[in-house]
Amino acid sequence: MTEESIRRLAQAVQRNCHISDARHGADYSLCVYLMKMREYFRWEMGLPLGASLDKDQVGSWLREREQMWEELEEAELEAIEVEGEWLKPFDTEGINARLEPHGLVYSAGLGQMAKPHFLLGELEQHLNKGGYDVFVVSGEHARDLTAPPAMTRGHSIFLRRESFRRMLWEKLESWRWTRADNALGRAFACYDFEHALDTSLDAMAENEIGVALLHEEGEVEAGIRLGEHWESMLLDLADTPAELVARAVRDHLADCLISLPALAADGAAPSIHFFLGNLTNMRKEIFPGLDLAYRQWLTTQDAEPLAAVAEAGAVHWERLAHAMMDLHRQAGKETAQHLSELVRDNRL
Repeated sequence: MTEESIRRLAQAVQRNCHISDARHGADYSLCVYLMKMREYFRWEMGLPLGASLDKDQVGSWLREREQMWEELEEAELEAIEVEGEWLKPFDTEGINARLEPHGLVYSAGLGQMAKPHFLLGELEQHLNKGGYDVFVVSGEHARDLTAPPAMTRGHSIFLRRESFRRMLWEKLESWRWTRADNALGRAFACYDFEHALDTSLDAMAENEIGVALLHEEGEVEAGIRLGEHWESMLLDLADTPAELVARAVRDHLADCLISLPALAADGAAPSIHFFLGNLTNMRKEIFPGLDLAYRQWLTTQDAEPLAAVAEAGAVHWERLAHAMMDLHRQAGKETAQHLSELVRDNRL
């Protein structure tokens, strides 16, 4: 593909990203929204992560972007043209079959609140691991406001190195507001962020992207165990508090199957700190036993409690996930409140 054809392809993918953002930009709290927009501006302008930003320039860009979103809010997602052939925007497999020979990779899927996520990037590596494909993405030509560093779609896993690095930067900036003595702070303390920002970001991204892959491998395994009904249940729960609860349950199942046992066996302190520090509030709330095991490890450096809670969790979260689907089969969309209560009554 020529540079011009890649540019046109990136514009087409970016338009779908804009349409998705137009529909879902209001999903975030004001604080989170402004932080995401600031980093989105850095990416779009090609600025280094630590570069200071001109408030007037950012403000002007923000107004223009929000005006664009208003114009696109009712627009439909568009087909993607690849070498003269038009493909549906969620036909990830078909688009990638045509892009991979050119060193490019495409990803499309639904995230939280059923928000579509699209990506066009440079293919760093394509691995086949036990029946599923792993695509490692380096530079990104097109992306939406929220850029998930790792995502599973069917039997394909997409790891985004640039987005992972940006995610670490965002978390570092947030943590620096309070410099709290917590798991995330302990993870950052394993690197020299004060004197070598870029080197530290590279090192942390390299270490933790491997843990992200473990989680996505767990997602594949969880998907096999839970079946297709889980995804239809999630769509029914979209934009309800129960969606967050359901996603937390599946995330715990994925981690207890793969990530947590591997972390316990390896014993790498930076990754264990980051794993615990990266948990959402919902995940912490329904799995207090994990924090207890972490605190025991902090005291003794013995990972046995982490291994034990992973073993118990694999059984518990799979059983609970199936109970949630049974409840959903009985009453469909009306089960949101009951599902939340079921999970909160079955904390581990």
